[in-house]
Amino acid sequence: MKALISTVLRAFTDPGLQPTRLPAPLDTLVSHLQSLALLAARLYVAKVFFMSGLVKLHDWSSTLALFNDYYQVPLLPPALAAYMGTAGELVVPVLLVLGLAGRFAGVSLFVVNLMAALSLPAEDLSAAGEAQHILWGVLALGIALWGAGRWSVDRMVLKPVAGGAP
Repeated sequence: MKALISTVLRAFTDPGLQPTRLPAPLDTLVSHLQSLALLAARLYVAKVFFMSGLVKLHDWSSTLALFNDYYQVPLLPPALAAYMGTAGELVVPVLLVLGLAGRFAGVSLFVVNLMAALSLPAEDLSAAGEAQHILWGVLALGIALWGAGRWSVDRMVLKPVAGGAP
């Protein structure tokens, strides 16, 4: 059981840095650019979801009314979906900004984004709204697949554990 927990923890916190076959100077440059792109994606996606969570929290009675009457969240009672969605939009972006459990945060916001897109009535999702959800989903999925990058708490925590790997 301990090995399983350790494996899951490593999977969710892996910063996604791997050696390449590029010449050393180019490898260093590409590695920094990849981490910069991942940081930009983390900050952008985190801002979008955190601001959405703040809006929900600011007018909680309206949030509950929307989840009861408008959003069509599958499998969950509306009040529970409101609490879970709002909590996810407020807590997970903080993890994402820090790069703490970056892969977990990416997967979590991908799921929150997917549920948000699926819970809207189809006729109310404009082409621009659909494009935004696709962008957020692709960025969150990218973070989930490639990790939080060089500039993350995951990297700072795992570097000593991995024996100073790049």
